[in-house]
Amino acid sequence: MAKFKYTAIDKSGNEVSSVIEATSESRAKSDLSSRGLNVTKISEVLVTDKPAAKKRTKPFFGTGVTNENVTIFSRQLATLLKAGLPLLKALEVIAKQEKNQYFQAIIEKICDNVRTGNKFSEGLTQFPKVFDHLYINMARAGEAGGVLDVVLDRVATFQEKAIKTKNKVKSAMVYPIVILCVAFIIVGILMVFVVPKFQQIFADMLGGAPMPALTQMVIDVSNFMQENVIATLAIIAAVIISVKLIFKTKLGIRAWDTFTLKGPKIGDLIMKSTVARFTRTFGTLLASGVPILEALQITQGTIKNSVVASALQRVHDRVRDGEGLSAPLTQQKLFPSMVTSMIEVGEETGQLPEMLNRVADNYDEEVDNAVGSITAIIEPIMIVFMAIVVGTIVIALFLPIIQIIQKLTGGA
Repeated sequence: MAKFKYTAIDKSGNEVSSVIEATSESRAKSDLSSRGLNVTKISEVLVTDKPAAKKRTKPFFGTGVTNENVTIFSRQLATLLKAGLPLLKALEVIAKQEKNQYFQAIIEKICDNVRTGNKFSEGLTQFPKVFDHLYINMARAGEAGGVLDVVLDRVATFQEKAIKTKNKVKSAMVYPIVILCVAFIIVGILMVFVVPKFQQIFADMLGGAPMPALTQMVIDVSNFMQENVIATLAIIAAVIISVKLIFKTKLGIRAWDTFTLKGPKIGDLIMKSTVARFTRTFGTLLASGVPILEALQITQGTIKNSVVASALQRVHDRVRDGEGLSAPLTQQKLFPSMVTSMIEVGEETGQLPEMLNRVADNYDEEVDNAVGSITAIIEPIMIVFMAIVVGTIVIALFLPIIQIIQKLTGGA
C-alpha cells in the first residue's frame, strides 16, 4: 500500500494535514471523504523521501510524564474547550506548546486518534500508565453527558488537591529519612576509622587486660566490618531485599497496613489522608456522572491501604445488593462517624457528591494539622535516636579510658 500526504478541511472548518495509507489516490480520497474530510491537496509519498526523524516516545525508566504534567494538560484542555475550541484543535494547540517531549508525543497520538473519528477517551486508553482508570472513566462520563470541559476541570481540581496532599505527607517523611541516613554514615565512620585507632591504644595501655563488655562488643563489630566488607554489604542488602519481598506478599502488605493504621499519630495521618482521597475521588466521579457501583470500584483501586480497600469492596458488594451507602460504611467501623454521618445526610438530600467534596476539603485541612503534629514529634525522637546510637559507641570507647585511669591511679 502507498502512503499519501493530504491537506483537508474537517466538519468544523479547520484545516488538517496528515498521512494516509491506501491502494491508490482515488481510494485515499474516498476514505478521507467517508471521515467527513474535504480534501484540498493530496500527493503520494515517494519511497526516496527522507523519513522524518522519529521522536522517542518512551524514556528508559517510567513514562517520562509526571502527575503535574497530566494535571496541567487537564486544566489547559478544559479551559480551551470552555472557550469554544473544538476538541481536536484544542489538543493540537496543547501538543505544540508542550515542553515534555514524551508527553508531547502522547498528545500527538491522541490527536491522531481523534482525527480519525475515535473518541477522546479511546485515545487515552492507549496510555494506561499516564492516564489511569479513574481519568479514563471520568473522560467517558464527560463525553456521554456532553460536558467534557466540566469533567476535565473537575479532574484537574482533583489532581491538584491530590498532589498537594501527597506532597504534604511526603514532606513529613523527609526529616526522619535524612536523620537516619546521617546516623548510618556517622556510625559507619566511627566503626571503620575511629574504633580501630582506639582499639590499638587500649591494647597497648591495658596490657592484655580484658575490656568492658560494651567496648568489646563494639570492637568485635568494628573488626567484622573491616575484615568482611563484602559480607557486611551482603547482609545489609539481604535485609533490605528481604523486607521488600515480605512487603510485596499479601500477608506482609496486610500486616503492615494494619500496623500503620493502628500506630500512634502515623495511623491518624494515614486514616485522614485515606479518607480525603476516598471522598474526593468518589465525589468527583459521582459529580461527573459515573454510576455509584462503578465509582466505588474505581475509588477502591485508588486506595493504597489494603485494609481500607477491602472494607470498600465489602461496601460495594452490599450496595450492589440494594443497600444504601452510609449503613455499610458505618458497619465497617473504619471510617470516622463524622464521615458516615455526612454521607448519610448527602444520600437523604440527594447532594452526595457535594457532601463528599466538603468532607474531602475538611480532611485536607486535617491532614495539614496531622503532618505538623507528626513533624513536631519526629524531630526530638530522631535526635534522641541519634544520641543513643552515637552515644553508645562513644561511651564504649570511654569505658576503657576510665579503666586505664583507675589502673594508673592505683599503680601510683
